[in-house]
Amino acid sequence: MRMRVAQAPPRRMAAMSETYDMRANGLVLSEIAKAMVTLHKEQFGRGPTRADANFAGRDTLVCVLDDALLPAERALVELGEQQRVREARLFFQVATADRFVEVVERLTHRTVRAFASATDPDKGVVMEIFVFEPPTGERAADGNGAGQVDAR
Repeated sequence: MRMRVAQAPPRRMAAMSETYDMRANGLVLSEIAKAMVTLHKEQFGRGPTRADANFAGRDTLVCVLDDALLPAERALVELGEQQRVREARLFFQVATADRFVEVVERLTHRTVRAFASATDPDKGVVMEIFVFEPPTGERAADGNGAGQVDAR
């Protein structure tokens, strides 16, 4: 008669590790959201009333800033000048990109490969998007990331 020895599922350690990672990521994401508010206050004279930062996959960070427009920008929106608000924000993003990238790199300990900012003037929402270099050696070790397509 064979006896089966009950073993703890291998996922148990992964679950504990994932819980730690989620807590650590949560703290980092909270710090990033606060930093985005601070940067907007410094650069634009006022900050958003709400900020949220989340990873969108392994190598992308998205920060959503609500109620981020300046009073003058809101006035332009009321006049139907949404495109002028978008254009002005694009110039601000280009002029201040290094500051945003530096803060995110410092908090995440990752290298930002690309940074973009988008504005929805009608909703008063600004999105700050950061794309990171893949962690060293991961691309080679596991091939393409989940949902990633090599289009070469």
